[in-house]
Amino acid sequence: MTVDTHPSTHPPLPPTTEDDRLSWLRLLRSRRVGVSTFFRLMAEHNTAQAALAELPAIARAAGVDSYQPCSEARAAEEMAAAHAVGARLLLITDADYPDALRTIPDPPPLLWMIGDNAVLRRPMVALVGARYASSLGTRMARQLSAELAEAGFVIVSGLARGVDTAAHLATLHSGTVAVMGGGVDVLYPSENAHLAREIEAHGLRLSEQPMGLSPQARHFPRRNRIISGLSGAVVVVEAAAKSGSLITARNALDQGREVLAVPGHPMDGRASGCNMLIRDGARLVRNAADVIEALPVQDAPRPQPQPQPQPQNTIPTPPPDRRSLAETARLHNQILDRLGPSPLAEDQLIRDLGQPAHAVSPVLVDLELDGRIKRDTGGLLSLATAKRAS
Repeated sequence: MTVDTHPSTHPPLPPTTEDDRLSWLRLLRSRRVGVSTFFRLMAEHNTAQAALAELPAIARAAGVDSYQPCSEARAAEEMAAAHAVGARLLLITDADYPDALRTIPDPPPLLWMIGDNAVLRRPMVALVGARYASSLGTRMARQLSAELAEAGFVIVSGLARGVDTAAHLATLHSGTVAVMGGGVDVLYPSENAHLAREIEAHGLRLSEQPMGLSPQARHFPRRNRIISGLSGAVVVVEAAAKSGSLITARNALDQGREVLAVPGHPMDGRASGCNMLIRDGARLVRNAADVIEALPVQDAPRPQPQPQPQPQNTIPTPPPDRRSLAETARLHNQILDRLGPSPLAEDQLIRDLGQPAHAVSPVLVDLELDGRIKRDTGGLLSLATAKRAS
């Protein structure tokens, strides 16, 4: 079966009934039909039903015998699974489909969404970066996201650990979009399950993958094109030289989006990708004003009121006085992940860890004695050597 590299420039006819929408789903879920092939078939046959009827003959001509398109029963099962979790189907011909995403070379013909799709009508900025971000990296991600949200932008990210998590958390009450690598109902990674559910209240979860599909490594590059496609600009905060964040940046350039990066310490592998982007012409980011300045004037929204955080009524349970070896090792790794060559104040590190000072201070002494971290004047801490480049 021939696969085109670009979709047809002729928009497909919009489906008018639920049966038509089911046929769209069947066509895209059929074996060997990807995004480009879907658009080519729709351009040649006008409707999904006609394309489905011709698929076996097209497959035979390509040397594939006994070809069967996706069955109605299988597509109906996916529809039922979506209904059960409150997911809605968004087709490229629907009025709510974002115009920015519709114009990329390979837009998803359909998306599953859970949450408030009103955020799709507001200007968006993507913020991506390292999964094992340093403390400085996550603080920068939170600050940038909060400032951009205050200026009226919706933050788009991928619900991964590290920078993605910080960006979503900072914009939960102002609008955020999480683009999933697997099914929109598969909450991955598991530690972000609560965050994913909270996003439904004021933001949106999106995926082009089938309901119930667990994410695999090959899904994420395709996911990344949606993150950049939704956004007027992509901001990279801490990224290694070979990372998914740089794939998102390349997608953004191919899609005509602005690419910006936060510079980092040259000895920190987590910053090498950002520094390379800046070397190659990406705009350097110090604050949200740098991002807004890079966007066209018409993309700048009116400021949105930010709700005040509600006071917490619960008091965290203090950790036990004695920790297991596994708990101590976990805390060691958390500290080393958050430190880099750039010095960080000890009290800031303790706040970022969310642990009481009496639990962290002895571990810091152990790591200092082991030569893993350095303590400078003024209570500043840094890695003795760059430990990890996520």
